[in-house]
Amino acid sequence: MASRPEELYEEDFYAWTRDQARALRHLAASRPNLALDFPHLIEEVADLGVSQRDAVRSQLRRIIEHCLKLEYSPANDPRAGWYETIIEARTEIEDKISPTIRRGLPKRLPRLWQQARRDTAAAFRLHGEYAAADALPETCPWRLADLLRHDWYPASPHGLSP
Repeated sequence: MASRPEELYEEDFYAWTRDQARALRHLAASRPNLALDFPHLIEEVADLGVSQRDAVRSQLRRIIEHCLKLEYSPANDPRAGWYETIIEARTEIEDKISPTIRRGLPKRLPRLWQQARRDTAAAFRLHGEYAAADALPETCPWRLADLLRHDWYPASPHGLSP
């Protein structure tokens, strides 16, 4: 782990925001005579990291949804778009993920899975794919490492892949 704040900023932005917010709280508690809006400054710095973390989670949920569609939908036409969405989401994650955010994903995966499963089932039903909606597994059958890999896709009944 980085020892200096500027190193931490480069290596793990999310951890840096948490560290800096903590340092600002400590400084604010000492009641310095500075023209700084500590409460709002602390909130904004902390929110920067939360936004990055939430963006990674959102993209992972998007990957799960489209992997479910690839594996369970009988539809042919939208498949290329589902692959494109997965590719784009993985690139977004690659740009935003930090070691601290990555360590937190395994704990969050079950909830992301349930949200993606719920939303995918609803989409299937809207398109008349009731059997596909009913076939979705209750728990995630895929490893987190695979979901994040640029060269992995779930089994497809159509045998297609990028």
